[in-house]
Amino acid sequence: MSSKPVNKDLIGSLIFLALSIAYGASAQLIPFYPGDEYEPFTARTLPFALSVLGAGLSFSLLISSLKKSREVSLDQPVLKSALGYDWSTVIKLLALMMFYALALKWLGFIIATTVFLLGGYWVLGERRKKVLFGASLPFVVAFWFMLTQLLDIYLAPGQLFSAFGG
Repeated sequence: MSSKPVNKDLIGSLIFLALSIAYGASAQLIPFYPGDEYEPFTARTLPFALSVLGAGLSFSLLISSLKKSREVSLDQPVLKSALGYDWSTVIKLLALMMFYALALKWLGFIIATTVFLLGGYWVLGERRKKVLFGASLPFVVAFWFMLTQLLDIYLAPGQLFSAFGG
């Protein structure tokens, strides 16, 4: 029995394929609004389309990584060691994401997202204040404008803002 080497593309494509299938399955649990049964675009449409697109892309990556693994000889290393990665940066970014999830309710979209992007750029090594604020604040304000003014999506201002009379 011949063992084929496992590479990062193969593992990544399998994980992404599983997540896409799970996302598609959970998209089917989204309830229809009354009268939406015969509409061409419902609350399920975009999540289902994204899951199909993700599954298709991950399946194509899976096929290409299987073809590539046939070409690789068995004397090459199977996987790089995980010790070579900068795990402290990964942990800091994960902690920042958790902070963002908790702060969004209290600080509101604009402040929480700006702090999240500033912190993310800082963790990734950017120290120039012009770049930090220039890459964070205009993006957040533009995204807020698109969501609230163009798409008419309500974004709560945050409980801290509401507590001070906002």
